[in-house]
Parts: sequence; structure tokens; C-alpha cells
Amino acid sequence: MSTGTGADSAPGHISTPSTPAPADRAAAAPAGKGSMFSSLRIRNYRLFATGQVVSNTGTWMQRIAQDWLVLSLTGSASAVGITIALQFLPMLMFGLYGGVLADRLPKRPLLLATQSAMGLTGIALAALTLAGQVQVWHVYLAAFALGLVTVVDNPARQTFVSEMVGKDQVANAVSLNSANFQSARLVGPAIAGVLITAVGSGWAFLLNGLSFAAPIAGLLMMRTHELHPVEPRPRAKGQLREGLRYVACRPELVWPIVLVGFIGTFGFNFPIWLSAYVSDVFHGDAGTYGLFNTLIAVGSLVGALLAARRGQSRLRVLVAAAVLFSVLLLVTAFAPGFWLFAALLVPIGIFGLTVNVTANSSVQMATDPEMRGRVMALFMMVFTGGTPLGAPLLGWITDTYGARIGMASGAVISLAASLAIAVVLARVGNLRLRVSRRGLTFVPAAPAPELVAAA
Repeated sequence: MSTGTGADSAPGHISTPSTPAPADRAAAAPAGKGSMFSSLRIRNYRLFATGQVVSNTGTWMQRIAQDWLVLSLTGSASAVGITIALQFLPMLMFGLYGGVLADRLPKRPLLLATQSAMGLTGIALAALTLAGQVQVWHVYLAAFALGLVTVVDNPARQTFVSEMVGKDQVANAVSLNSANFQSARLVGPAIAGVLITAVGSGWAFLLNGLSFAAPIAGLLMMRTHELHPVEPRPRAKGQLREGLRYVACRPELVWPIVLVGFIGTFGFNFPIWLSAYVSDVFHGDAGTYGLFNTLIAVGSLVGALLAARRGQSRLRVLVAAAVLFSVLLLVTAFAPGFWLFAALLVPIGIFGLTVNVTANSSVQMATDPEMRGRVMALFMMVFTGGTPLGAPLLGWITDTYGARIGMASGAVISLAASLAIAVVLARVGNLRLRVSRRGLTFVPAAPAPELVAAA
């Protein structure tokens, strides 16, 4: 873990003083610092970002409509949890193989195929719903099919960012991708709430399917000679094991992945909790559910823009954000009134997004380009692949003991994991906690007396 100097130090990576670790070299890159939108100067990235904001809006519409449709068909938070689990189960099962494919195949043609398939999935679910034939197993099947496509789409899309912008702009572009996603989250739930109330969920599914025309058009319009392509890896035995070994011997990769695994599995189950709060605690409707998701999106957008402006990714920011996210989740679980609960969703969004962006960009910058597909596949597998384990469990707790206990359970597990990893990072990095006017910071520990005597 990087110790730095003075009070500003924090766990960052493990290295010797004479040999900077990859995370240091990446963090020292000048790109993006002080320039919140620097990546948008690149034409190919502008096309990509424009297409993504359209499809992301459709994706959020479908997420809200899907959760509400399942709740309407079954009346069960556990059924919502099962739907979420099925959507992310393929990532848990096949995520690493998706990373191998992302390293072997050219990213742009691969994304054209995956984005087309995701659009067709939305259109198929729309046809069933608008025809009045939809059953809950249809939604389960569509969620699983979408998850299968995402296995390849996620690592390909994550690694294609560096091919569009170059290594100096990776941190800024990753942050802007999250800002893009959260901007759509502001609009998508609101539109979905209106559509569900006025004409039903089917139209939200249809618009989502059609929205994928925008990223497909953006990919086709790119100037390929302006990309920074990574040479695809030839097919060979042992590439999956090679990726795992690569991560295992690099603490600057291991600990962010472990931390986001716990947060993603136990702390990011908002569809379960919010739908339960709406139906059982506050007795609202689809509009209330959309409002809650919009408030989280407001916070997430702020968090993404702050990360883009920061331009650097440090593990101290990651750990601090994870702890604050977990504490806020616990406080929100027992908020006594509707408006206090709603207001607390904004800072939850800020710190939750900070965890995601900081971990994502620090892992990308610390990874060699030829290994990035497999590493990011492992990152996404751990971050989203844990959902099939956490969602049904927390859905059952929520159904059995109520929404407040369900959310509190996820918060307690996330907080325990965050604190434990903070301690591990400090011990491995030979750091100690110091209290100063700037708050709690990690600083290099004094050398042991026996080491001084030996020197």
C-alpha cells in the first residue's frame, strides 16, 4: 500500500521505495486532473458517451419496470431478489471466460454484437408484456438472457474505454462513464414511473430495446484510425489461470476487488429494499419507487463528477467511501420518516458511486493492457456476480423480518468488511492511524526497534 508522505498518506499499493508500483505510475499521470470533462475532447469517446446515455436511460427504464412488474405479479420482495440474482448469475458462472474473450477479440465488433443482442432482449420482453401474455418466468428468462450477454459486454466495454482515450485519460473517462450512467438514472426511473402508471411496463421495455440503436450507431461512426487498439491475445491454453495468477500476486488489484465484492453482494441491493419500503413501510406506488431511485441517482451523479475532477484513484478514498456508505445505509434503514429516508438516499448515492468508480479506475490503471480484459472481468464478476448470493438471502430477510432489518443486515456486513480490509491494508502497508486537524489518516509506522538496531 502506498504510504506517501505526511498526513496526506493513505493505503494505495505495495511497493518498495525504489520501484514505483503500477498504481503509482497511473495515479501520477496528469490526465484529467482539474479538467472534469477532458475525455470528451476525443471524438470517438464523445460518440460512445452519446450512445451510452441514450441506452442507459432505456436500461434504467427497464430495470424499474422489471422490478415493479415482478412485484405486481408476485407481491414478493424475494421474487424481485430472484430476478436480480438470475440477471447476475451468468457473471458469477462465466465472468472470467467473458474476460478471456474480451482479450482475444477486437473490442468494437464485439460490442456491436453484444449491444444488438441486449436490444433484442428488451424488444422480446416488450412483445410478451404488450400482448398481455407475460408471466413471471418470462421475466426470469429475459433477466438470465441479458446476464449472459453482459458476461462479454461488460469487460469489452470497460476495456474499450482505454482504447478510445489512451492511458492518460482512463481515470477521467471511467468517472465520466459513471456520470453518464447516473445521468440516465435521473431520467430513466422518472419516465418509467410515468409509463408504468399511464400505459404499463411493456412500453418501457420497448423503448429500452429501441434505445440500443444509439450506441450501435456511435460505434459504426467511430474513426478506427484514432483508436489505441490493444493487440488481441492469440488463443492459448491457461489464459484464465494466467489472469487469476496475475491478480493474486498484486495487492493493488486484490484488495479493491475484495472490497467491491462485499459491497456489491450485500450493500447494493436497492431494488429489493426500496420496493419493500415503498410497498410495506411508506405504502407508495411506482412513482414513489421511481423517486427513490432518482434520489440515489442524484447522489451518484455528484459522486461521479467529483471523481472525474479528482483525476486520481487512491485506496484511502476507496476504503473511506466504503465505510461512510455502510454507515449511511445503516442510519437510513431506521430513518423514522419518509422525507428523511428520501434525503439520506442522496449521500448514499455519492459514496456508493465513489466506491465503484475509485475501485474501477484504480484496477484499470494498475493492470497491463494485455491482461485488462481478464482483470476487469474478474472485477465485474466479483462486483455483480455476488448478487445471486446476496440478493436471495437479503430478499428472504426482508420478506421475513421487514424492510428495515433487511437493509440494516446488508449495511452491517458491508461495514464489517470495510473496516476489516482497512485494517489489513494498514498492517500490510506498515501504516498506523493518526488523528489530526484533517481527520483520520494513515501514516507510515515507525520502524521496529530491532530493525533499527540491525541497520
